[in-house]
Amino acid sequence: GHFVLHRDQQSRFNCDKDSVHSGHETMRLIEREADDFASNLLMPGDRLREWISNRRIDLHVLSAIAKRFQVSFEALCIRFIKFTTQRAILVYWDNGFVKYEWRSSSAIKTRARIRRNADPQEPLPGTLAADASVDQEWNGTEMSAAIWCPEEAQHMKLREFKHSFGARDRVLTLLLLESAEPRSWDRSWQDEDAEDCADRFASSGQFPAR
Repeated sequence: GHFVLHRDQQSRFNCDKDSVHSGHETMRLIEREADDFASNLLMPGDRLREWISNRRIDLHVLSAIAKRFQVSFEALCIRFIKFTTQRAILVYWDNGFVKYEWRSSSAIKTRARIRRNADPQEPLPGTLAADASVDQEWNGTEMSAAIWCPEEAQHMKLREFKHSFGARDRVLTLLLLESAEPRSWDRSWQDEDAEDCADRFASSGQFPAR
């Protein structure tokens, strides 16, 4: 990704955590662009859409796709959020606190976001994420969407999935919500990271080969 996109900007790249998370803004931007490039190369969107369309999604399905692409389960889940037409939210917990939250485009348009209860954010009471006795829930547990998302009506449902990594200090939560009509919203609700990387390339004058 750096060779194709950034070789005219600098001659060396250190793709370590310091560069990605604590480097200056330009460094973080080019690392994100290289990461998007790698995601498109390793997990082509057209193939992913084909494999997830018209299927009942659970973590077994996503794990199988990750193995077919030969990528990490976490990377595949993030990619799924970007390409699914379902209202979906992915939350990564690190030592009991939110590290990141990704929302699908339809979740953004319907204002589906997790309820904030603290800073830093902790798992919400009544959820699998908060239940230390549950390590894995790959088939999904149905519950009221309002438990997670304050904008949701009480009759709306979601399925919560949970995957705990080896040490149990890192957990992935996947929420799949019932369909809903887009709500009126202003652009302040739109996440910066919600736009597709192809849009970012085009806006900067770069047009990746298809």
